[in-house]
Amino acid sequence: MNTGDTAWVLVSAALVLLMTPGLAFFYGGMTRAKGVLNMMMMSFGAIAVVGVLWVLFGYSAAFGNDVGGGLLGNPLQKLGLAGVLDTGKTMPLIGTIPEIAFVGFQAVFAIITVALISGAIADRAKFGAWMVFAAIWVSLVYFPVAHWVFDFSKDANGNNTGGWLGQGLGVIDFAGGTAVHINAGAAALALCLILGKRKGFGKDPSHRPHNMPFVMLGAGLLWFGWFGFNAGSALGANGVAAFAWINTLAAPCAAILGWLLVEKLRDGHATSLGAASGAVAGLVAITPACSAVTPFWAMVLGLLAGVVCAMAVGLKFRLGFDDSLDVVGVHLVGGIIGTLFIGLAADPNAPAAGQGLFYGGGLELLGKQSIGAFSVLLYSFVLAYAIGWVINKTMGFRISAAHEAAGIDISVHAESAYDIGGRISGSFHPLDGNPAWQHAVPAHTESKVDA
Repeated sequence: MNTGDTAWVLVSAALVLLMTPGLAFFYGGMTRAKGVLNMMMMSFGAIAVVGVLWVLFGYSAAFGNDVGGGLLGNPLQKLGLAGVLDTGKTMPLIGTIPEIAFVGFQAVFAIITVALISGAIADRAKFGAWMVFAAIWVSLVYFPVAHWVFDFSKDANGNNTGGWLGQGLGVIDFAGGTAVHINAGAAALALCLILGKRKGFGKDPSHRPHNMPFVMLGAGLLWFGWFGFNAGSALGANGVAAFAWINTLAAPCAAILGWLLVEKLRDGHATSLGAASGAVAGLVAITPACSAVTPFWAMVLGLLAGVVCAMAVGLKFRLGFDDSLDVVGVHLVGGIIGTLFIGLAADPNAPAAGQGLFYGGGLELLGKQSIGAFSVLLYSFVLAYAIGWVINKTMGFRISAAHEAAGIDISVHAESAYDIGGRISGSFHPLDGNPAWQHAVPAHTESKVDA
């Protein structure tokens, strides 16, 4: 065991965990004032559900012994983290770090992947239905896909026993362009279609972000945590981590400039929302590529992601799907760009040692990257749509029209983010001891809380 490597991975895990509260601020600021608490609760709900399932069987399903074709780890092998808790002389290691440290590092990846999906269904999803979806989706989709991409295990004889994409096919995805961003973006698109559009989608000006300082704070926390996300994936305090760290700085800087340029040319002004979104787009794109491309190509990738994602977020209005907070336009599109770009610009002298088209590698690596990107996209979309459809037909996934109009914070959580002068979001009147949401819903409508 190397204590320096272990310390870096533990710190990186804490940084990645911080990203989910950062995402809560980022998403919360982008919603209406009467939906900010629900949006933030969806992120904290993801922390709770995924954290429990990861300890019970998620880690085993993702990193247990393969049970067939690189598709899934044995979910019963390390049930409740059995076999990885020894801290003595027989302590199991992953490289130079204790396996239990690796367990924690991978747990926070699973958490934020689920939380990312929630931004697509802001202001209209039942919290209880979201929690059920999160539990089922992470079990049936994220855990297997994490095995496909991240598991590079070998048996006692040195034979490969890991996932079919990373180890089997040779797809390069250093920190989760496929397993995290494409995976979450595809699921987000599926839920957009299941839940339908918000009332007033594309017309109601109140759907604009209500608190831009929250958005900027959230983007800053995400970027801060992303250094743990990418550089921590080296699983050591070494040159690979430093290489990934520099690319995690370079790409989003260029992406901000690309996004703001699009805004200026298209709309006549550059916005703070554009700067925050551009940074996230660049971070998404560099995630799979941060060990495969040089800082120069990282900036090219960032610029490309900023420009393309800035244009992609407008597709929801043309195509008619309500991706509330642009999860599809930023994470799905950005993840695909970053994953495919490796096939073009992977430098054989970079830590990942891939050889892209620009370095004489032909189309082989690009083909592998395409298989990785679109197999995860298809698997996640189909499963997420099926899970969402069943939930919608059984317990219902969407709150009522009346509660959506009154505000999801009041109707679902009986709370509001802002209590100014005895009023909460302009609709709550503390007349008596009845729950706050009853005062927010018009008298002629139903008054049952959407759970």
